Amino acid sequence: MNQIVADLSVLLGLAESLAWATALAFVRIGAVVALMPGFGDPAVPQRIKLALVVCLTLVVAPLLAERISATEVPPSLLALGGEAVAGLILGIGMRLFIASLQTAAAMIAQATTLSQLFSGVAPEPQPAIGNLLIIAGLALAMAAGLHVRAAELVLLSYDVLPAGVHHSAAAAADWGLALIGRTFSLAFSLAAPFVIASLIYNLALGAINRAMPTLMVSMVGAPALTLGGLALLAVATPVLLAVWLDAFMSHLAQPFAVVP
Repeated sequence: MNQIVADLSVLLGLAESLAWATALAFVRIGAVVALMPGFGDPAVPQRIKLALVVCLTLVVAPLLAERISATEVPPSLLALGGEAVAGLILGIGMRLFIASLQTAAAMIAQATTLSQLFSGVAPEPQPAIGNLLIIAGLALAMAAGLHVRAAELVLLSYDVLPAGVHHSAAAAADWGLALIGRTFSLAFSLAAPFVIASLIYNLALGAINRAMPTLMVSMVGAPALTLGGLALLAVATPVLLAVWLDAFMSHLAQPFAVVP
């Protein structure tokens, strides 16, 4: 009888540890999914998001239970708040790469005079090129296994952001600033061919205007610039998306190894 009670006590301890690890993983994964590209968009129903959080929690919690028992994180609201902050940090890191596509699209649209083309279709005001790049980028990320990479990201994050440990605000701010600089640099790199082509075209148009003052170069040059921008967009979009996807997957593999 005593042996049965002892076995039940051991099982109860394991169940308590697993339940607490599940609660910690659920809070962190919920914060990640709330900002995750694709799944965290407002167009996705809340039930789909909840189902994804539950599925990822079932994957992560058994692996996390060993670490929780080893570090002996006591159940508390402070620990749950730290997990929410850690999840928001990871989610913001992924969301910044979507912002890089939006920034690149805004630069491209301004350089090619396409900034006002169907600008009111999307819920968020942005040029049509932004919708094109974001939808294509999300499709590529999903095809590359974004949900699997997200689960790996959560597991790797416990090495840098352990459960139940106070996270440094200064370190998080430094990491965020470095990642913002990296994503803005990526956005400018994606838009650079269009900006350079627009600059060269406008310089040539200015030289023609000085040589032929009577010619209305704006009437001739604006349609040509738009046509050239669309042609360059058709040729360069696959390359731009490949560069963006490679940078995004590199971030998911090493989220805290930021190289400005």
